[in-house]
Amino acid sequence: MRIELNGATVNTGAQTLAALIAEREIEADCVATALNGQFVPRGARENAALCPGAKVEILSPMQGG
Repeated sequence: MRIELNGATVNTGAQTLAALIAEREIEADCVATALNGQFVPRGARENAALCPGAKVEILSPMQGG
C-alpha cells in the first residue's frame, strides 16, 4: 500500500506502525511516532493500523541548541 512517510510517498507491506518501523530497520526505542497527526506512544504502535494514504511521521532526537 502507498502511505506518506515523513512527507514522502512510499510503498509498504506493513499493516501496523510497529511493522513499518521494523520493515524500515529503524531502532524503535529511539524514535517518536505520529499517525495522521496524532502522537502514537511506543506501546501502542502494534495496534496502530496503517491504511492506504496514511500519514506517518517517524522522528529521531537531534542534538543542538
